[in-house]
Amino acid sequence: MTEAVTSTERSLDALYRDHHGWLESWLRRRMGNAWDAADLSQDTFLRVLSSSQKIADMREPRAYLLTVGKRLLSNFYARRSLEHAYLEALAQMPEDSVPSPEQRWLLLETLHALDELLDGLQAQVRRAFLLSQLDGLGYRDIAERLEVSERTVKRYMAQAYEHCLLVDW
Repeated sequence: MTEAVTSTERSLDALYRDHHGWLESWLRRRMGNAWDAADLSQDTFLRVLSSSQKIADMREPRAYLLTVGKRLLSNFYARRSLEHAYLEALAQMPEDSVPSPEQRWLLLETLHALDELLDGLQAQVRRAFLLSQLDGLGYRDIAERLEVSERTVKRYMAQAYEHCLLVDW
């Protein structure tokens, strides 16, 4: 084991020991659920470990952990909202059209991946992209729906495609 790895492990151990309880308590107060708070707390430390930020160089570890935790909390609620909307849509489907549990899981995972992929796009750009890709609308129809020019739709689509190509999975 190299000296750098040992130093990183010691730094992570100290960061976890010193701040894990505080972060989990903060998340529990926000979420009202100890289980989800524990999961998000662990996810926060995993993100810190996999980030390029050197743990030993952190001047304000709680601020950094809070920033990462807030992002994960936001993603958690967005995912929950997406799941809720999906389940509501399923409830309105005729019983013979409802997908199997396996198909539902795959669809939900695909929705989450798509939502994550499009995260960061402006609302209008995202909407134009979804109208094109999911509804199969042409640029002229999208322009009418969004009340923008066809040239603007082309610009939106270029932004969306560029974003999709450059996103770091």
